[in-house]
Amino acid sequence: MISFAEVNVICVNSCKIINSIRTVLYRTYSSGFNFVPKSAPVKESDLLKLKAFIENFDRLCVVTGAGISTESGIPDYRSEGVGLYARSDRRPVLYKEFCNSEAVRRRYWARNYVGWPRFSSVRPNTAHKILRLIEDENKVRCIVTQNVDDLHAKAGSRRVIELHGTAFKVMCLDCDERICRYYLQEVLDRLNPDMNVTTSMIRPDGDVDLSQEQVEGFKVPTCENCGGVLKPDIIFFGDNVPRQTVETVKYNVDRSDSLLIIGSTLTTYSGYRIALQANSAGKPIGIINIGKTRADDLAVVKVEGRCGDVLAKVYALIRRDEEKQKRLK
Repeated sequence: MISFAEVNVICVNSCKIINSIRTVLYRTYSSGFNFVPKSAPVKESDLLKLKAFIENFDRLCVVTGAGISTESGIPDYRSEGVGLYARSDRRPVLYKEFCNSEAVRRRYWARNYVGWPRFSSVRPNTAHKILRLIEDENKVRCIVTQNVDDLHAKAGSRRVIELHGTAFKVMCLDCDERICRYYLQEVLDRLNPDMNVTTSMIRPDGDVDLSQEQVEGFKVPTCENCGGVLKPDIIFFGDNVPRQTVETVKYNVDRSDSLLIIGSTLTTYSGYRIALQANSAGKPIGIINIGKTRADDLAVVKVEGRCGDVLAKVYALIRRDEEKQKRLK
């Protein structure tokens, strides 16, 4: 008999194939910058400052936030004019509400189920790919991401710390069992054969808006190991980052020589305390972001602009100078 663990592994590949087919049906959205706030053209002088910042350090600790993924088509919560808070009065589910209410869990998983094909098919953008290239050159100590979209891993980065967890795993609140989110989608398919809702929108964590009528009757599985409550392996609002993750981040910041913040306002304290730690240790801080961040006063260089655009231009400048040096030798 095949074990549950073996079924979980087998279903990952089959569900990915199913997911790719569904993506064709769901991909009615633009791959442009609908969720990226407007910004002024980047100054050449700022690009040169950031270039020098990256060149001068060999153990960068990179912190990324939602602003790096908006260019892949995933909206964030707080961006002026285009973030979820600016476009609707919807708010993310709270940890206590999810734990205490079966109705809240049913609504959450129904919306997540409908949004999963699109969310899981989103691809890395230029910013993710440039960071991978810089990592390949052994200049990145680690990437601490506040995002749960797995885009750094999809881009090929290996030194990733997921500060707020990942939407690509599911955990049991009772026995701490972890399963693959692709496998859960297959389970949900079997339990809800009549759920044929589609949508062209997406929310920051991958769920979508559904009416109460669409949610009613949606069946949510329990943990196959113990019968407990299943929750995405992400940190909901009102929850705390696990102590082990906090210590891992602290350890890596201590052993980095600088901090580069990309696409984050650091509104949540879990991200802001990384900047405070780096500043307290005397490590220089650079920032790429559209709009203000909580660490602006701590930064030695701040560049306002789209993350992918800024990183691509800076990386091109670095490579241009490297080629010049080679020709001179």
